[in-house]
Amino acid sequence: MTKAVVHSSGGLEGVDMKEDVLMSSLAKKGVSPSKKKPAREDQEGLQWRLEHLESQMQKLSELVRDHAEDVDRLVRIVAEDRNAIRQQLLRKHHEQVRVRKHLRASNSKPGVGL
Repeated sequence: MTKAVVHSSGGLEGVDMKEDVLMSSLAKKGVSPSKKKPAREDQEGLQWRLEHLESQMQKLSELVRDHAEDVDRLVRIVAEDRNAIRQQLLRKHHEQVRVRKHLRASNSKPGVGL
């Protein structure tokens, strides 16, 4: 933020400095602040910008839709993978339960012992 300093001459140094910086910046870019475009050229430029922005919005909407579909697909794949892993773990658990049950039954039979 530039501070305005009042000199004994009565002028504001900070404001003049901002104008100088702005003018030099515009001059470097090849922009002339005093030249005004005719209304027709301004309107054509605005029309082109509006069409360009609408085109960009359409592309952005398509990208957002595609992204949402990709996320849905990934969520479905992860859910299927989790379900498959859960089923594998459940089968493994049931097999361990069967083995323990069989061992308990065989250990409790008469005649088998120490």
